[in-house]
Amino acid sequence: MAKSPEEVPVETKGDEGRTDKAEKIEEPVKKKTKKAEVEPETTEKTLKYEETYLRSVPSASQYEKSFMHRDTISHVLATQTDFIVTASIDGHLKFWKKKHGEGIEFVKHFRCHLHAFSHICCNFNGTLLATVCQADNSVKIFDVENFDMINMLKFDFSPKTAAFIHQASDVVPYLAISDAKSGRIVVVDAKSSATILNPENSPLDKLHSAPVTHIDYSTTLDVAISTDARGFVEMWMGFRKDLQLPTHLKWKCKTDTDLYEFLKTKSTVTCLKISPSGLQFATMSSDKKVRIFDILTGKLIKTIDENLGKYTSEAKENRNFGLQNMEWNRRVACEKEMDKDDDERAKQPVAFCWDYTSNYILYPSIIGIKVYNITTDKVVRTVGKEETIRFLAVSLCKAVPDVRARLQGAATTIETEAAENPNLNKPNDPDPLFACTAYKKNRFYLFTNAEPFAYDDEEDENATSRDVFNEKPKKEDQITAVEADVENKKLSEFAILHTSMGDIRIHLFGEECSKTVENFCTHSRRGYYNGLTFHRVIKSFMVQTGDPTGKGTGGQSIWGADFEDEFHPRLRHDRPFRVSMANAGPNSNGSQFFITVCPADWLDGKNTLFGEVVEGMSVVQSINQVPTFAKSGRPRNEIKIMSVSLK
Repeated sequence: MAKSPEEVPVETKGDEGRTDKAEKIEEPVKKKTKKAEVEPETTEKTLKYEETYLRSVPSASQYEKSFMHRDTISHVLATQTDFIVTASIDGHLKFWKKKHGEGIEFVKHFRCHLHAFSHICCNFNGTLLATVCQADNSVKIFDVENFDMINMLKFDFSPKTAAFIHQASDVVPYLAISDAKSGRIVVVDAKSSATILNPENSPLDKLHSAPVTHIDYSTTLDVAISTDARGFVEMWMGFRKDLQLPTHLKWKCKTDTDLYEFLKTKSTVTCLKISPSGLQFATMSSDKKVRIFDILTGKLIKTIDENLGKYTSEAKENRNFGLQNMEWNRRVACEKEMDKDDDERAKQPVAFCWDYTSNYILYPSIIGIKVYNITTDKVVRTVGKEETIRFLAVSLCKAVPDVRARLQGAATTIETEAAENPNLNKPNDPDPLFACTAYKKNRFYLFTNAEPFAYDDEEDENATSRDVFNEKPKKEDQITAVEADVENKKLSEFAILHTSMGDIRIHLFGEECSKTVENFCTHSRRGYYNGLTFHRVIKSFMVQTGDPTGKGTGGQSIWGADFEDEFHPRLRHDRPFRVSMANAGPNSNGSQFFITVCPADWLDGKNTLFGEVVEGMSVVQSINQVPTFAKSGRPRNEIKIMSVSLK
């Protein structure tokens, strides 16, 4: 497989060399037909006050901050009480408080379960939280506002998922819990014991024949919706109506609805969310489609296809959706890896959310987090498209604090309210924020309207990164770090490439990219690079070498296999003469490397930057200007590395 910093061979076709970052969004165009004069012409759907609604949804192209867990984060949940709850696969739970106009602050850390979470959920007003662990047969209840655990429920079965099914006027906070090995759903008092409250001959005992995977509850209609592993979708009423089947909806027979959609498509629901209005619910399923249903009628309102095949078929026409060829190919490879990932412990659920007006759905996709208007059937905003990570779950915080929060602190003056100064944080101004998890990441990411700060001075030790290191490393990581420190002492700080056109002196970043520098130095000591040619030259961009075959398809690391990428926030391709590893996708480094002759910020987070040319820039420029073959980029006259000296 060819290894190149600009383009690599892929399984799907894309436009070579295109760098246009503008995404082309095709909108359905309705053909006008002749109608009778009495019939009005069809007009494009619009949403009134859309600009106002969108003020409560973040718009930044990159995340502003990220915070850590010690292991991969599986769940994130934003509550009505301005708290963010994050859960990781090692059973740890963290509470964070959103402060209006100031970001978030850490509140409390719980060692909640000994195994991974199966599910977490909160009630309608965000005051109670339930965590479910299938491995230890337990459910734990938390008081969110006081960030305290108030109850532990132990069952004789393995709980799979849960949902609060109570309303504001209910004295008892009822909690519905499903069995992971049968279709049974039980209801308990979340603040009391694990005694099952299901009435005799409850429909819930026989409602599902397969394990229930998702439950959600509409306080508006007093209707709960549940889905199972076979693709069945069922509706039932709350505890006030003895958990009976609904009688107040507009349909009597299930065949009059579209609730058999998942059986027809042979798919299962992977995420279920009821809108804040309580009148619609949306699902994400195993066939990678988002479906929106009306609860009252049971009809399917809209289907959004997010299948990888759809994106790959449209990639050429849409210019890889504004992404570089290599970045697009990397994302496609990541999607395929996600589909093949069978590690149940590290399984991260894909989750979307509604905005608080019930007009938009925010869901993660291969090209970022999309904001979809269900009224106009359009994607009105794509957030985080420039990030290289694959977002999996998103949860939206309230943009405006509640009345109690606004009454805290000093009262604002008339002058403050009337001022046009944007630096004044007024209590009523929207402060949009949502939190996201990402594939195989132990961080959660915060998106706002603010772009992250960029620090130009790499030598400034006081410069803070947007990726906050709020966790101590694990013991095994500390041991690895100590071993790495010992090895780093053997690593060289400088390397001199003695080429047929002159010498190039490179400063190696051994502390930041220890494994990459070790690979380079060991190859150099063994004479691996001696006699190799610069097999590819792209004018005004880079020169590439390190391949024994001279074709760009060979070379291996000192370990005999590809090794992982090493990225550091202070190492960026923001200036020319950077030395980086060539690869064929994530974690595919071997022996090939290249030297840039221009800033190439699109390579950040994609190619490991392990050195910088400090002398011999003119030699690099001379190599970059030699005549080359048009197709391969190979110089017409061979330019060789005679030897490499390490210092």
